[in-house]
Order: sequence, then structure tokens, then C-alpha cells
Amino acid sequence: MATLLGINHLTLSTPDLDRLVSFYTELLGARVAFERAATSTDPRIAVLDVGGADHLMIVETAAVPPAGLDPLGRAGWGLRVGTYEHLCEVRERILNASRSVGQVETLPTQWTMTAHDPDGRPVDIRAHR
Repeated sequence: MATLLGINHLTLSTPDLDRLVSFYTELLGARVAFERAATSTDPRIAVLDVGGADHLMIVETAAVPPAGLDPLGRAGWGLRVGTYEHLCEVRERILNASRSVGQVETLPTQWTMTAHDPDGRPVDIRAHR
């Protein structure tokens, strides 16, 4: 039986691809791995490398995606940074860009904070202890 190695990608939709790509690249440090222009049958997309062979696919759509937390009051998905210090640096970048981000919380095995992307979608950002 094959063993899972992690998440290959997570797909988000947005009405403004450029704005969302800027949030994840400029504030959080992701790297654009691939972009595809819209065609007559397919929407415009960008694939971002978020580290560790994990990717975030962003698809441009006409509709605004629903924003909300999961049943546990968290984003339901998250990104990983290397250390507590990196987490604090990312938080400062988000605050300096006048974006929404919560306080850093201490969990049993990691530190976490929840930010909101330009579409209002929550994303947890965590560093393992």
C-alpha cells in the first residue's frame, strides 16, 4: 500500500487573481511556480509553491468565494513556517500591510495565528515547536 507524503495542492477561487497572488507571495513568501492565462474553456490560474513540495492553486472566478471559519473556529487549512521567529516576522508584514491577522497562540505542539486573505478567507499560519 502506498504511503501518503503530504498535500499535493489546495485550490482556492478568487475574483481577483493578481490581488490574491500578491498576498500569498509578497506577505507570506510563496513563489509563483506556474501561471496560465484564461482560455475560451478554462479560467486563469496561478500555482504557488508554498514550500515542502506543497502547492496552492488559485483559480480566477466571477463569484466571490464564501469566507468563514471551520466548526472549530479555525481556518480549516493552514500554511507552515519554520520557527516562532518566522511566524512573528510574517505577522508583522501582514500588519504593516494593513491586513487582518490574529494574535500568535500557543498550542501543545505548535504556535498559530489566523490571517485573512484579500477575499476575507481565513488561513492559519503555524510553526511547530
